[in-house]
Amino acid sequence: MTKIPEFLKAGDKVAIVSPASFIRGNIDIAIKILTSWGLEVVIGKTVTASYHQFAGDDQLRAADLQWALDDKSIKAVFAARGGYGCVRIIDQLDFSTFKKHPKWVIGFSDITVLHSHIQRQFGIPTIHGQMPKSFEAGTEASLATLKAALFGESVNYKYEQEEMPNRVGEAEGILTGGNLAILLSILASKSDVNYDHKILFIEDVGETFYSVDRMLWALKRAGKFDKIKGLIVGGFSGMKDGDPSFGQSVAEIVLDKVLEYDFPIAFAYPAGHIDDNHALVFGKKVKLKTTKKKVSLKYID
Repeated sequence: MTKIPEFLKAGDKVAIVSPASFIRGNIDIAIKILTSWGLEVVIGKTVTASYHQFAGDDQLRAADLQWALDDKSIKAVFAARGGYGCVRIIDQLDFSTFKKHPKWVIGFSDITVLHSHIQRQFGIPTIHGQMPKSFEAGTEASLATLKAALFGESVNYKYEQEEMPNRVGEAEGILTGGNLAILLSILASKSDVNYDHKILFIEDVGETFYSVDRMLWALKRAGKFDKIKGLIVGGFSGMKDGDPSFGQSVAEIVLDKVLEYDFPIAFAYPAGHIDDNHALVFGKKVKLKTTKKKVSLKYID
């Protein structure tokens, strides 16, 4: 039976490490917020380190994350920020202690590598949500959902959107996914989740429309959509177009790739590289229900 990390309680110790890019500025506001939640915050060596674009070289970042994963007094591990770098260290990590004593791993963007690897190898849930560097810009709702996910409170969510009509339907499955470009970077590796019977979430930032089209074609041709139960499309922020224009929105690009399937699709989910980045618990079973405008996501185990 899959072990579920223990939910946090006041007095618990949490670590912040930076397994990818280095931090510009500081994370003082995040530390203050986490402390206000009753948590004791411990800062890893990588939070103040830099090596070219990374928060220290590969060896330091791997060692810092390894420390946070292994230390049994630490109940959750926050990635300070994303950027790029997790794929460079994932194969250096030893998850044997983590497997026996799982703890929450939190982050998004490049942290998709960790989410996917942990789900593929161990089936242990993780949290896709705001990172300390994004706490300052994060909405009150995004931080509230993160706290709820960590402390074992409900993160079920309902919303209504006008961006693009959803594909109507209901489905149940384990929630998985993350940043689209990162999912492509681990395709066919031992960190690549089996998408069969899953509810897939995707998001991205700063991409061109044609690159999103290309990445989705790659997933489609790899058979990744063949047996999924549902699709949730989150924020695709900072999109770039060419001249001439690609001619399709992200939603239209998505729909083109899944015409032959009948699973429900939810558009404009508030998660990703956006201020209103609501927490999602990957590796947990959910029920997705969509009408043309409304979306409901409910955790059922």
